[in-house]
Amino acid sequence: MKKEIALALHEIGAVKFGEFKLKSGIMSPIYIDLRLLCSYPKILKLISDAMIDIAKDLTFDVIAGIPYTALPIATAISLEKEWPMVYARKEIKDYGTKKKIEGVYKEGDTALIIDDLITNGDSKFETIVPFEASGLKIKDFVILVDREQGGARKLEEKGYKLHSVVGINEILDILKEEGKIDEENYNKSKKFIAETQV
Repeated sequence: MKKEIALALHEIGAVKFGEFKLKSGIMSPIYIDLRLLCSYPKILKLISDAMIDIAKDLTFDVIAGIPYTALPIATAISLEKEWPMVYARKEIKDYGTKKKIEGVYKEGDTALIIDDLITNGDSKFETIVPFEASGLKIKDFVILVDREQGGARKLEEKGYKLHSVVGINEILDILKEEGKIDEENYNKSKKFIAETQV
């Protein structure tokens, strides 16, 4: 399934090579753009099935989709398995219910975080603040791509567990084996990942 996902992501242009500024501020020769997934239902299903395969062995009451990129993935998972879903608002409205978390849950419920990718893990700590502040417990994160730059270790240090479908090195290896990327982009990306691992 990893091979199928890596090739599908490359085919739709979700794996890009060049110079890209990451959220962390560092420049990367490889960028994974998963915002495209909402336009490719077959690939979205393939990915949600892979994440379901991981999630089925975990303990949780609701799944929590992270805006915006992971919301289509979490919705696909919720529909397939009939698992209830919640999500945190990016911005709190000053009208209506003014809720931070949308969806039905009760205090003390465990939420399984569904997200698209992880780099160094810093943004994941921001992600869980509204959930934990609203009385939800977080134990596990299921993500599609681990950029393998220290995120899993950082989460573990804080008592959380990361489960990823595929690592960025695996994606690069698959694309090279299948003749989808040239030696230069492969080597440049591998070097960058090795040098920025925390």
